[in-house]
Amino acid sequence: MSELKPQTFTIHGQPAHTFTALPAAGALAPAFRLADQDFKDWGLGDFPGKKKILNIVPSLDTSVCQISARKFNEEVGRRSDTVVLTISADLPFAQARFCKTLQAPNGKFLSTFRSPEFGMDYGTLIVEHALMGLQARAVIVLDEHNRVKYGQLVPEMTQEPDYAAALAAL
Repeated sequence: MSELKPQTFTIHGQPAHTFTALPAAGALAPAFRLADQDFKDWGLGDFPGKKKILNIVPSLDTSVCQISARKFNEEVGRRSDTVVLTISADLPFAQARFCKTLQAPNGKFLSTFRSPEFGMDYGTLIVEHALMGLQARAVIVLDEHNRVKYGQLVPEMTQEPDYAAALAAL
């Protein structure tokens, strides 16, 4: 088993930690199966030839998570070569409520509720905090071959990610 390298970030200024680090640039992204609002499972292989923005958020019931989902989907909406995967621990029912308010032709909303290993594999699982079990706010950009081009663990969970850096990595 590889050595764990927890990453520190803050939640309302209080220290919090992830299970391990985000995948490194150049690494092949770990496989996953996550459920959409219809309980259908999706993985990286379901988007062949597409670049991917993994917009990882704690919950679509928070304003910052909603803002990042909207911004990434608006920016990528006209691109046929890219898909935005917004990933949270929300149940598919909650994701479906949010999806009713957003046009996302190149986007999918996916839940980790059946796949807790996602956060361990991607370095986003919050541990040792009241919000443990949720995902830390992060953005991971993958090329069309599922290699990591960019990753950001947002340093303060109440802040938005660096959209410009993520989009520049596409």
